[in-house]
Amino acid sequence: QRQLVESGGGLVQPGGSLRLSCAGSGFNVDYWAIGWFRQAPGKEREGVSCISRSSVSRYYADSVKGRFTITRDSDLHIVYLQIDNLKPEDTGVYYCAADGGITDHDMCRGSETSLRVWGPGTLVTVSS
Repeated sequence: QRQLVESGGGLVQPGGSLRLSCAGSGFNVDYWAIGWFRQAPGKEREGVSCISRSSVSRYYADSVKGRFTITRDSDLHIVYLQIDNLKPEDTGVYYCAADGGITDHDMCRGSETSLRVWGPGTLVTVSS
């Protein structure tokens, strides 16, 4: 059974940084497109950053460009989301997702296949 687990969330002050991690069990995330999505209180879930299976292509939502960086460690089979200069509006539950046969752009913009796997999410709270 394919499962994803996120870690690294927490409470951080505005301007701070966090690194979220996404690891898989039952499958190797190296061979999948991976995306980070967030759901702010009272809002719909949105794709903030996605990385293609080859890691050549990365997508970032306009609201996070220049502050979020998605990377893949193929030795550890983990995908990271480095979040810098955190803002209160970054508060929300961050979900990791894996999908096959999809581009990073399409994944983050709402498309998904029947292969989609979701993690349970990790909470990020930005507050002073």
